[in-house]
Amino acid sequence: MVEQAHVVIVGGGFAGLGCAHELAKHPHHARVTLIDQHDYHQFLPLLYQVATFELAGDDVAVDLSELFRRRDSVEFVRGDVTAADPDTRSVTLDDGRTIEGDYLVLAGGSQANFFGTPGTDHVYPLYSLDDARRLRSRVLELFEGAERDRDEAERGALTFVVVGAGATGTEVAGALADLIHEVLPSRFPSLAPAHARVVIVDAGKAVLGPFSPKAHDYASKTLTDRGVEIRLGTTVKEVAADHVILSDGDSIATRCVIWGGGIEAAPLAHAVGLKEGRGGRIDVRDDLTVEDHPRAFVAGDLANIPGPDGRAFPQLGSVALQAGQWSAGNILHDLNGEPMQPFAYRDKGIMAMIGHNAAVAEMGEHRHELHGAIGYAAWLGVHAYLMGISPQRRDAFISWAWDEFGKSRVLNTSDTARLHWDGDADA
Repeated sequence: MVEQAHVVIVGGGFAGLGCAHELAKHPHHARVTLIDQHDYHQFLPLLYQVATFELAGDDVAVDLSELFRRRDSVEFVRGDVTAADPDTRSVTLDDGRTIEGDYLVLAGGSQANFFGTPGTDHVYPLYSLDDARRLRSRVLELFEGAERDRDEAERGALTFVVVGAGATGTEVAGALADLIHEVLPSRFPSLAPAHARVVIVDAGKAVLGPFSPKAHDYASKTLTDRGVEIRLGTTVKEVAADHVILSDGDSIATRCVIWGGGIEAAPLAHAVGLKEGRGGRIDVRDDLTVEDHPRAFVAGDLANIPGPDGRAFPQLGSVALQAGQWSAGNILHDLNGEPMQPFAYRDKGIMAMIGHNAAVAEMGEHRHELHGAIGYAAWLGVHAYLMGISPQRRDAFISWAWDEFGKSRVLNTSDTARLHWDGDADA
């Protein structure tokens, strides 16, 4: 039995923070080195709100050093992990440093999966804070360019093509539609909404495919009512600087293709040399350890976590957070000479915002369905739960969200934070 184990955690997302926070409650049993390429945790579910001028970047970023400032047993190291060895439970950083621990937790997250589509250097993914800021700048740049040269709009400058009708694609399409119809007319009255379009493209047969048929209909109607064009049963075959080519042969003139078409494991998964499953994710045992490596854990979007039905758990923030917490619990079990326990997920449901004051939520294991304002309340509750790593941040988010409910929006191009995280470092 180790008196105080050294746990190395790679990744400052939901899984990594969930693990670090749980271990920080037991400083006599474990000290933690948390490693991330950024010095902040980015709250991924709200990136689309940064991209569409609803929130500033600082509203969805938490300084990792400050977050653990009062936790002496947690050390944050900024660096990009280029290799990991589950045998020695060590990682190598891009500056050549090697960090070794008694336990290793890999929680490196995910990245956009372009499925080999040509021309994705022209695409705007939405899977990081940098992505959100880049897309935000692009939207404003295109409207300002079209204001100077009206022919630009005719050449597709104000046509926004969203690839993917899952939660990410649906949320950004709805937010863009709201931006075009409710906010931008005050700044660009001759361009929005008359000359702006949002087109959502998906290979599936329904918007929000994992949801119920009732939710499909609600989401489709809500988007259509807000002017979004929906192209289902269609894929993007190629992306160019000024157009996309669809699988049905159509071409859409556009200068902004937003990718919400799927994710795969972050590059860290390939650097470990372990068995990879669907989406390049690392296969794990039911206790979240890697086969033949009882002190190496993989959690969050980097892991294929077997569910009770034999299929892997979905890549959701609530799954990642709970998997990180469970990994910490199993480390503590092992330190106490107790058997590790199989991961038991508490299903929080699935949900998506479809636009201002419109949401769909299917709550709990039995998928109780909620739409509209009630769906918004459910969406708010689950996101507040995910922000539970910081009570002050959670409370500020709830206050902001209810203030925004039903309020008319205005265009705010400043990146000054709209939320105020009083005492955030006390979490």
